[in-house]
Parts: sequence; structure tokens; C-alpha cells
Amino acid sequence: MDSSNGRLQQPTKRLTETDAWQALGERHAVLAATSLNQLFADDPRRFERMSLSAGGLVLDYSKNRLDGTTLSLLTALAAERGVDTARDAMFAGRPINNTERRAVLHTALRQSAGVRHDANGVDVMPDVLAVRARMLDFAEAVRDGRWTGHAGDAITDVVNIGIGGSDLGPCMACEALAGRRRGRLTIHFVSNVDGEQLAAVLDRVEARRTLFVVASKTFTTLETMTNAASARAWFLAHGGQAADIAKHFVAVSSNAARVREFGIDEANMFGFWDWVGGRYSMWSSVGLPIALAIGAEGFRALLDGAARMDRHFVEAPLAANMPVILASIGLWYRAFFGTASVCVVPYAQALARLPAYLQQLEMESNGKSVSCDGRQVGVATCPVVWGEPGTNAQHSFFQLLHQGSDPIPVDFIMPLEVGHGLPGHQRLLLANCIAQSKALMVGKSEAEVRAELSTAGLAGEALELLVPHRVFAGNRPSNTLVLPDLSPASLGALIALYEHKVFVQGVLWGVNSFDQWGVELGKQLAGRIAAELDGGAVGPHDASTRGLLDLARSGLARASSRGAS
Repeated sequence: MDSSNGRLQQPTKRLTETDAWQALGERHAVLAATSLNQLFADDPRRFERMSLSAGGLVLDYSKNRLDGTTLSLLTALAAERGVDTARDAMFAGRPINNTERRAVLHTALRQSAGVRHDANGVDVMPDVLAVRARMLDFAEAVRDGRWTGHAGDAITDVVNIGIGGSDLGPCMACEALAGRRRGRLTIHFVSNVDGEQLAAVLDRVEARRTLFVVASKTFTTLETMTNAASARAWFLAHGGQAADIAKHFVAVSSNAARVREFGIDEANMFGFWDWVGGRYSMWSSVGLPIALAIGAEGFRALLDGAARMDRHFVEAPLAANMPVILASIGLWYRAFFGTASVCVVPYAQALARLPAYLQQLEMESNGKSVSCDGRQVGVATCPVVWGEPGTNAQHSFFQLLHQGSDPIPVDFIMPLEVGHGLPGHQRLLLANCIAQSKALMVGKSEAEVRAELSTAGLAGEALELLVPHRVFAGNRPSNTLVLPDLSPASLGALIALYEHKVFVQGVLWGVNSFDQWGVELGKQLAGRIAAELDGGAVGPHDASTRGLLDLARSGLARASSRGAS
């Protein structure tokens, strides 16, 4: 730790110069030629040795191309890169976000009274608890009908207007916990500046019974404020008056002046802090839609589940630390096997938005090639994250997972209990999840294919034609994360696990996981081009951009002539 500014000291050695990295390279040469089938045959207790429980979750990482020696080296690498020191600095509120000189304290958002969390020496918990209490009281008032619209009607629809972390986290959680929702409220999410999304929602709601939650820390986010302004105009055109906006719009923001200017009562502004990054903000007032959906008790359970994973991350040794293990395995494949993507397949339709949420969490955090000290990292960093729910995914991209040219690690996520009550469905869902992870690992040999086809009555040319197409190489790695259920506590633990995994990988690569300068350039250019599309002077552009601008201007002119711009 640099005592002069409280920020983390960067390791003196580059990642590739560490002793553990060199040894891992040698270990890869051995394991690249070793099959998972052989590793299981050599160790009947492999599952027992390579599975771990934490925060109510179970991680089975035994179907990975590694052994005890590799795991020891990965733990040594984490120690050499200072993962434990960086973790302690984060929880202590040090300004580890070095490019913005900010603390990173989303973990404080899920703590209870009696715990102290400092940011730059100031305990943040009194403010955290006060805002949480206000938000949850408001959510309960809306849920039980005490908060009414301007005409005295109870609220039936909530429209959350945000983008990025102000949309993906709450939307994912509300869908994941839909089975826990009770009451009359329907929660809608609008994020895209494409007006089709907002228009479709507005077609389904009544102004007098709708509450809009406008989530933007600065209250200047282009997409969010464009959608909010359109929602405001719609409300005023459907029976609302300017004075009624305070009953139908609330803000999740820290810009009181802008909130007041919009017409929202500052008493209905729920703030959050500069030490909360957008993609880490669902635990804050950004989670208001979650509290509206599942109630104060459910929201507190979500926080408690995440806090349990926080405690595990802080207390467990590196070698038995679930986020560290998950992160280290990911680095192992990215660096030494050259895997360019990771697939996330939740076997729960309710988790359909989880892959999209993890895309932002992982790729916005660690999609960087410059280290905290300003130098090039020098190795491949964050892989592409993608996925869809099973079993649907089995009928789309699983062909590539099983027989494609590039092995792709998979995270299977398997909740054991669900609440729909339909007989037989969950048994088949779990069977498919377990079977797919096994099939990716064991594959099917040419000899097995020949025997299978012969039994089916094929022979000669017909058999030979099919054999190469029916062979599965196997040896394809996966993790399986088992949740006891899809409760708020289980979801909280799962999301906190992935948050800490991302943090650990950032430390290993040496990048700042908490800034996102890469999203700025396109936003800056979009502002200039929008002005040009609005009739302003067109500046110098490359031929492609100029050609596209001309086409866009023509299209907007045609739409304007039809009254549809």
C-alpha cells in the first residue's frame, strides 16, 4: 500500500515474470495432453477434492483441465499478485479505483447496522442505512397502496427508466425472483433510446396508475433522460398535470438540482454515492424496482445472501476461496489455452437475463489492455461472455460447444428447487444440466460410435459416412454452480460471487476493474453526430461516416415529412 495516497502499490514484476506464471506454463504443456477422463480415472475422489461450498452455493470445478499442482500454482500466483492485499484494501475503503481516485464499496451496501465501512476515513454506513430505510419504506407504501397516483388510484405498474447498471441488474433480479413476487405490481424496464421499447411499454399502462423510476446518477445520461422526457410528455398528454409529476415520477440520482428541474420532489430522490459503480449498484437505491417487486423483506434477504459471500471472500484462505478459484480457472484458460470466450448457461428460465448482466459486469470491468500503472498488460485479458438458458441453448449453440473447433469453457448454473409446482419439469431440467456437463467432458469415441451404429443396423459405406460426424472429442471444461433454490438470498450470493471473481481477475491482470473509459469515445462522437443530424453543420468525416450520415439525414427527413421523426 502506498502510504502517501492510500492507493495500491502495483507488483514490481510483470504478470508474465512471476515465478508462478512460469511454472504454470510448464504445467500447461503437461495437461494439454491429458484428458479429463484420465484425470477422473486417476482420482476417484476428484469431485470431493474439487468442489466447495460457500454462501449457500456449491461450486463443482472438477471438470476442468487442471490438477492439484495446477491449483497450487494458481493460488501461488494469486498470492504473488497481491490478491489478499487488494481485497483488504477494497473492503477498507481505499481508493483502489486509481483513475478516478475513488473507493470501491458496493460491499458496504449489503451490510447491516453495527458494521463500520470507511471511505477515505469516513464511515459510510449511516448514510447507507438511512437511504436504504427510506427506499424500502417507499417501496412498501407503493406495494400496499398507501402511495397513490394523483387521482387517488393505487399504483399497478412501475416503469424503470435507466441503462447499463441502472437497468441490467434490477431487470435481471426482478426476472430471477418473479416467483417470489406477490401483489398487483407489474414491473417494466426501459433502457434503449430506440423509442419502440418505451412506446411498447406505454401502450400497456395507464398514466393514473403508473409510477416511473428514473435512474441516473447524474440525471444527464442521454438515453435515460431522453426516455424520461418522453415518458413525462406522455404522462402530461394522458391526464396528468405538471403538479402531478411528483406523484408519478421518482428519481434514483445524486443530482438534486436536475431532479427538481424535471419536476420530481426531492423527497422522492433516492441517492447513491461515487464509490458505487453502475454495474455494482443493484444493492443500492438502484435496486428500488427489486424492492417494489419482492418487498423489503425480500430485498434484505438479497443483501444478506451477498453479505454471506462477502464474508467468505474475506475470511477463506486463497486455496479454498470460491471467487479466487473461479477467477484463477478463468485466467488459466484465457492465458494458457487461449480461450477467447466463456459461456454461461443457467438451467432456469428465470435467469434468462443473467448472461447479459454478466456481460457488463465482466467485460466492462476487465475488458482492458492497459494496467493500473499505464503500461500494456501484455497478455490476453477478459474473454467474451455470452450465453442463454438451458434447455433452449441445447437447441441453438450447444452444437458448437460439443463439436466446434474452439473449446469454450462453460459455467452451468443449476438451482435445485423452484416454485412453479408443475410435475416432472424440474427433474428433466436438472437431468439435462448434469448430462450436458458430462457429455462435454467425456465425449464419444470413434469406437463407441461404430458400436452404436452397428447396433442400430448400419454397416459398410452408410456406417463409414456417419462415423466422423458422430464423434465427440470431449475434454471440454465446465464449472457447475449449484444453488439450493432461486431465493433472494441465493441470487445475492451468486451475484456477489461473480463480482468478486471479476475483482480477483482484475488484480491478477493488473487492470482497474472499476472504471469504464472505453464507453466514452462513442458517446462523445454520438453527441456531435446527433447535432449534425439535427441540421447542424457537418464536420469533417471519413467517407464511410459521411455516407452513413447522408443516408440517415435522408431517412429522418422522410420520417419528418410523415410526422414520425
